[in-house]
Amino acid sequence: MPEKEIGKVTHFFDRISVAVLRLTDGLKVGEKIRIEASEPFVQTVTSMQVEHKPINEAKAGDDVGMKTDKPCKEGDKVIKLT
Repeated sequence: MPEKEIGKVTHFFDRISVAVLRLTDGLKVGEKIRIEASEPFVQTVTSMQVEHKPINEAKAGDDVGMKTDKPCKEGDKVIKLT
């Protein structure tokens, strides 16, 4: 499965399991990503937000909030699976 690094986690809110991602490439709801946490995990992007507003697509340079299935931390790589 081809993959590409598309950003990093810049913050993680553990109480609500939301990561802030700084993207270096585009990302859409419905795509699969892997977060290289201490225990890497794969998940489908079910929703994203910018400034507390839901979006379906983000571009390089955006900082997006996204609910995650497992914990991650600042600096973890975000890989898009295609």
